[in-house]
Amino acid sequence: MRIDVLTLFPEIYPGPLGTSIVGRAVRKGLLEIRPVDVRSFASDKRGTVDDSPYGGGPGMLMKPEPLMAALESPATASENGAARRVILLGPRGKVFTQAVARELAREKHLVLVCGHYEGIDERVRTLSHCEEISIGDYVLTSGNLAAMVIADAVARLLPGVLGNGESSEDESFSTGLLEYPQYTRPEEFRGITVPEILQSGDHGAVARWRRHEAEKLTLKLRPDLWRKAVFKRLAAVKNWKKSLKKWKLQQEALKNGNLEKGQSGIPQE
Repeated sequence: MRIDVLTLFPEIYPGPLGTSIVGRAVRKGLLEIRPVDVRSFASDKRGTVDDSPYGGGPGMLMKPEPLMAALESPATASENGAARRVILLGPRGKVFTQAVARELAREKHLVLVCGHYEGIDERVRTLSHCEEISIGDYVLTSGNLAAMVIADAVARLLPGVLGNGESSEDESFSTGLLEYPQYTRPEEFRGITVPEILQSGDHGAVARWRRHEAEKLTLKLRPDLWRKAVFKRLAAVKNWKKSLKKWKLQQEALKNGNLEKGQSGIPQE
């Protein structure tokens, strides 16, 4: 995957993205992160990228010319005509979640546009047809930290990045629940002992314990997530019952010779 980051501060990259799991992904060639200096696309010698807003108001806005020039330049063009996904990081966007991270991880090329000052000229949104993503309801100095958050979350989901293929599925939010409590050695620390069931070797019992603890933690700390998980499970059960009923009817029809030749009676998704 390739991630281009349009920024006024290219010198801060790779920063934390050059270390640990994401750094290893870059070194292995699984991920490429390219900071693109928006100031280098300014039309004057001073590298002016901002101006005061029409109608007055505090602060400055990023000008449309440098941003559009960067988006239309070879520096951000996809190779071999492949599709790219342009994302503006700002408060209007849909909230970034693990589901959104999984969606973005399926892309080959992301272009993350980092706003600064009081925001960007509205015409950039109109002309670039970009989508917008927010990492939360709070104010940051620029979109750079948001870009790093998204790049980190997406990188973990790329094939070959995590050592264990199940690691990303076991983490918080991947199943709609917070992650269950985890323990490592020593077995006892300051009077607190690792639960016996985790030392039992019974994988089925361990899986059930983990699911129960994940649900209990989510209900206590994030009841909003717990409700979503419950409704999702109820919907799945409802759909399963519908499929089962349809399958039974088809089986009965098959037995009576009422189905067209070639129909198996297996319920469809």
